[in-house]
Amino acid sequence: MKIISINQQSNQPKYKQIVLSIEIAIAEKRLKRNDKLPSVNKVSLEFSISRDTVLLAYDELKKRGIIYAILGKGYYVKSVEFSFEQRIFLLFDELNAFKEDIYNSFLEVMDNKAQVDIFFHHFNIEMFKKLIYESNGNYSKYIIMPTNLVGSAAIIKMLPKQDVYILDQTNAELHDFPSVHQHFIKDMYDGLMKGKSLLEKYSKLVLIFPGNKEPIGMVDGFNQFCVEHHFEHQIITSFEEQLIAKGDVYIIPTDRHLVNVIEQSKRQNLEIGKDFGIISYNDTPLKKVVENGITTISTDFKAMGKTLAKMLLRSSKEQIENPSDLIIRKSL
Repeated sequence: MKIISINQQSNQPKYKQIVLSIEIAIAEKRLKRNDKLPSVNKVSLEFSISRDTVLLAYDELKKRGIIYAILGKGYYVKSVEFSFEQRIFLLFDELNAFKEDIYNSFLEVMDNKAQVDIFFHHFNIEMFKKLIYESNGNYSKYIIMPTNLVGSAAIIKMLPKQDVYILDQTNAELHDFPSVHQHFIKDMYDGLMKGKSLLEKYSKLVLIFPGNKEPIGMVDGFNQFCVEHHFEHQIITSFEEQLIAKGDVYIIPTDRHLVNVIEQSKRQNLEIGKDFGIISYNDTPLKKVVENGITTISTDFKAMGKTLAKMLLRSSKEQIENPSDLIIRKSL
């Protein structure tokens, strides 16, 4: 079992990386009281660093009462009852109401048991790479929201595998990493299936899918439902000032397009839920009251944050699908 890991590219001093590695191993119960540590010579040779660097790390741990030395035999774990504050690197795509719910519920469950530093990559692969590169080796855990960025998996794999958690969107390249994620194909399909009896009074289902930030799984789930249940359907990339056809239902992942559709309905004097329907993606408190209530397909973002925090606190390595539901309101 690998106890010590050193990132040669990190700005963090190597002796501190050794200290952090051993603290994490003890906190995660991979090292127990009286377990022997790797020898100074072994660590020095494995990572091509000086013996003095390793001794500096072991001396710091000795001074803190975490390890002890037996002359001629080596270093051993003395105490597992030390104050270890995890440092967590949290990389989100952007800040919005949904991500704020994840963040706040995550902090609530963590209950000040870790220092959490939050960053945003704004769907920019170069920013994504820069933030991960500069943070590698400086944190005990890395929570990454890769979204649909092409090439993100290779960058994530630069980090210590045992310390990485994937949030919100995952993919086949990241199947080895623990995660709390949405299953967009299943969530879209199941949501539409739950509303099938209401959808049957409409003539066509229209998905507005820009394809920039949105997961492609939404399209797959939409197409699967429409084909299997014989609904006329269409996918468009934008909605600016198109005419709304009576009898259409719009499935709308982005709030900007939701606003556009509502404004256009007013110009045409169409009644939402009667002349045409709306299903929005991702629920917010505002959607409960806008136009007497907007139907949504939404995951539970607060549950996502809580589940993630619980996984970290118990060092769990699961892959968990976050629950999703169709919340039916007047717009359908």
